Amino acid sequence: MSDTTSRAQSGGPRRIPAPREAVVIGGGLTGMLAAAALAPYADRVTVIERDVLPRSDAPRAFLPQAQHAHLLWSGGAEAIEGLLPGFSERLLAAGARRIPLTSGMVALSPGGWYRRWRPTHYLLAATRDLVDWIVREQVAALAGVRVVEDTRVLGLTGDSGRVTGLRITSGDGTEELLAATLVVDASGRGTRSPQWLRELGVPPVREELVDSGLVYASRLYQAPPGTEDFPVVNVQAAAGDPRPGRTAVIMPVEGGRWMVTLSGTKGGRPTADSGAFESFARSARHPVVADLIRFATPLSEVSTFSNTANRRRYYEKSRIWPEGYVVLGDAVASYNPVYGHGMAVAAQGARALRRSLLEAGGLRAAGLARRVQRAVAAPVSVAWGLATGQDIFYPEAVGKRPGAADKLLARYVGRLVRTATADFVVATALTEVMTLSAPVTALVRPRVLLHALLGPRMPQLTGPPLTERELGFTRRMERCDQTDRSDQSERSDLAEADRAEADRSGPVEPMEPAGT
Repeated sequence: MSDTTSRAQSGGPRRIPAPREAVVIGGGLTGMLAAAALAPYADRVTVIERDVLPRSDAPRAFLPQAQHAHLLWSGGAEAIEGLLPGFSERLLAAGARRIPLTSGMVALSPGGWYRRWRPTHYLLAATRDLVDWIVREQVAALAGVRVVEDTRVLGLTGDSGRVTGLRITSGDGTEELLAATLVVDASGRGTRSPQWLRELGVPPVREELVDSGLVYASRLYQAPPGTEDFPVVNVQAAAGDPRPGRTAVIMPVEGGRWMVTLSGTKGGRPTADSGAFESFARSARHPVVADLIRFATPLSEVSTFSNTANRRRYYEKSRIWPEGYVVLGDAVASYNPVYGHGMAVAAQGARALRRSLLEAGGLRAAGLARRVQRAVAAPVSVAWGLATGQDIFYPEAVGKRPGAADKLLARYVGRLVRTATADFVVATALTEVMTLSAPVTALVRPRVLLHALLGPRMPQLTGPPLTERELGFTRRMERCDQTDRSDQSERSDLAEADRAEADRSGPVEPMEPAGT
């Protein structure tokens, strides 16, 4: 019999428990997923957002990175599905693509062209604005969740032992205190948690920065007719090369469009010049992206983004950590977007929050905040290792220089990548880790180690593994293009440029049959 029941039966005053109030800072993807994780355990979840959120999949003012390609790997998609059942179905119904891996990807890795093996994992391809909108709609329908827009957080209340709430100010300048049992910072790269915690007397935590100096440039295209099931095309950079790293990606998204994103490190960065976009794509390690977008119609100008440094704060290692405060998503660690892990790590962090609440017994459980922070560190560490293990080797990269162990690990990963171009076992292990479906330890399983030791057992592909069907539309378009051209000199220049690329391109080989 509980204490409350005993007092009620003896005629004593009945104690009404204080409401379980959760507050989330930030109404982006991480914040909404955090709200979904909290909803079953709180009487009310309040999301504080500085922006006025669109009521559709329209762009947001404070999300400039939304104009660039975003990958939602299967490890992240399944985490969202666990928090918001039906998410994937809704996203696909809105026009997103479910792309099987690796059969639906044409990718040039640092070790060569990957073969298109039978599917083992997948990614969901859509614009970031659409992903955010589908999540917002589902979270808004959850009982007890409210979103307060056009409101900024001024600081935390409480002390180094416990955070008790927030000081906020609305768009009209009105300030108020908002009490909370648990506060979650999901405010992204611009987080002010380090400052707020310092004001409460919490010692600073260790931070790490690795910056390759990458700049993004993206443009939307109307895809050519007949490309509704076209694969993702991804020309990666090679971090060990002495020249700047340049990448080029075609991501099929909703509306029959291609999101084309280019990137380059210091000394080889793209610009917002629309006239230079295709030529920059041609300067990547292979010109296939430039060749393909010749047949697509631009729908937008070029947008650039340069806030791409990898930054991690080791909150899970803090000697002092206040009860009632949790940090998730990019506010813990942000990554070079070229690896596409931001959304997946955010989703897995929110899932870690949900699991910690279940295991600990709710919002008021002793030690909950530290438990969550340590659980969040697991997916963060995987993505951090994948990103920084490559970025630190680019010319002029900023960050802690790799030691002997780092170099040895990089050599092993390089061997795995090269072996994966012609070995299904190693390709699958890499895909498991890249999609955040398995821990990094999957790369040192005995069978994977054996295959890495043996190395590639098939000849490497000499060109992008596009099928004859996928190449067919370009040939049709090229014939129409040539028929319609009246400028003979321009056509001659184009042919000469194609011949100049022949040695680099090599013959196009068909998709490999399913691996065994």
